[in-house]
Amino acid sequence: MSRLLDEVEVPGVERSRRRSGGREARRAMRAAPIDKAMRPVRPGMSSDTYRPLSQNDMERIHEAALTILEDVGMAQPIESCIEVCTAIGADYGEDGRLRFPRNLVMDTIRKAGRNLTLHGQNRSHDMTLAGHRVHFGTAGAAVHIVDVEKREYRESVLSDLYDAARIVETLDNVHFFQRPLVARDIEDPVDLDINTLYASVLGTSKHVGTSFTVAESVPKCLEILHLVAGGEEAFRARPFVSNTNCFVVPPLRFAEDACAVLEECVRGGMPVLLLSAGQAGATAPAAIAGAVVQAVAEVLAGLVYVNALSEGHPAIFGTWPFVSDLRTGAMSGGSGEQALLSAACAQMSHFYDLPGGAAAGIADSKVPDVQSGYEKGITNVLAGLSGLNMVYESAGMHASLLGFSFESLIIDNDMLGQCLRCVRGIEVNDETLSLPTITDVCTNGPGHFLGHEQTLALMETEYIYPVIGDRTSPKEWVEKGRPDIVETAIVEKNRILSSPAPGHVSAETDAAIRERFDIRLAALER
Repeated sequence: MSRLLDEVEVPGVERSRRRSGGREARRAMRAAPIDKAMRPVRPGMSSDTYRPLSQNDMERIHEAALTILEDVGMAQPIESCIEVCTAIGADYGEDGRLRFPRNLVMDTIRKAGRNLTLHGQNRSHDMTLAGHRVHFGTAGAAVHIVDVEKREYRESVLSDLYDAARIVETLDNVHFFQRPLVARDIEDPVDLDINTLYASVLGTSKHVGTSFTVAESVPKCLEILHLVAGGEEAFRARPFVSNTNCFVVPPLRFAEDACAVLEECVRGGMPVLLLSAGQAGATAPAAIAGAVVQAVAEVLAGLVYVNALSEGHPAIFGTWPFVSDLRTGAMSGGSGEQALLSAACAQMSHFYDLPGGAAAGIADSKVPDVQSGYEKGITNVLAGLSGLNMVYESAGMHASLLGFSFESLIIDNDMLGQCLRCVRGIEVNDETLSLPTITDVCTNGPGHFLGHEQTLALMETEYIYPVIGDRTSPKEWVEKGRPDIVETAIVEKNRILSSPAPGHVSAETDAAIRERFDIRLAALER
């Protein structure tokens, strides 16, 4: 489209130098920022066009999950979990399992929080989790950074986490930042939690998701968040950090440390992602439907738990079943089965009218290559088309979550833009049907639409263009030195990380936090 438009006269654009001058003028015109509401893709667009489950399928999964909770229940609940859940009607048996009667589960679903807003430090990054609104973001716990230039894996460190957050801050199609890697250079669990949180919050003004290793970390981290927000009341009004909580160890066991963290986060007013991450064929049934049933049952148990602590507390229905390659038992996050699982889990969150999150974009590929592209593209676009509210792990991940790549993060921003364009779909109305335009071109015009006012008007609102993807002709590509997308991403990574640091956390607040806590990240140059 853009090269064809370079061949025609465009009103208001001088073409004194013919093709090259006109092309550069139009490229400059396209590079000019347009109002967010007019962009071709935006956070929170809705879709419900991909439905691997029928209504009857969802009802059967729901009934199976209720049966599991009522008959099998959850093992290893901590004392405080037993206390709050039995107080509202759960049964704690002599076999040590906590069971949830159907009427209790259904009552919880009715009372649970809906239409949640996950806030950013910057209000422009607020996300409304309602209906089929879709948001893409990072997540994971990679222990390696992919060095694409050396084609090597190295241990990830705290500065890598901060750099990842800085890059996400610049990417339009990555809407939130959840910790995608582990700072392997910090051993103490409390120090790790504090520094993970602060490096993330310091690097981006978008909503941040983080995990806590132990409950002792939570009050300290809340103190940091209160300083950043301007007080506890301000943070509770606009909590810009949520807790990703793996409260369950599949199959059907509570996780002691995570449950203690969960209770601290709920008391602190922090939204929680109730995460069940069974692996089909290993810690969940190999049958895809069975893996969904188990995940739904586990997250419903967590929902009862959270609402017993605080009715209506903001919680995301985090059914995240993963896939095993049954030949080896290894995780296979880039598979078609993973795409089906995530889309089915999105449907189940819609079935309950609850805000939902699941994983997609988890390449099994070790580097940003063709395999990475097709694995991420397929899983992300199906998750988006299913209307999944929060698509986690959608960018930057490799080796089934063992590796994280800055270059892939940048490349995946382009890929997610295309996924979002599919989420937006096709608007059909009197204007877009284009009858007057077709009539005008065929009866009065030159017989093509290249320079038509409708074409020019829709260039930036109907079509999305890659930021680093190459759409030049082979001749132009040769003239540019035959770059590939990874080389271009390296250049863009270096540009972002050499630019001034984000300033959404003031120098005064930063100094106050560093005075009270052992912050390992080097002080920023401002």
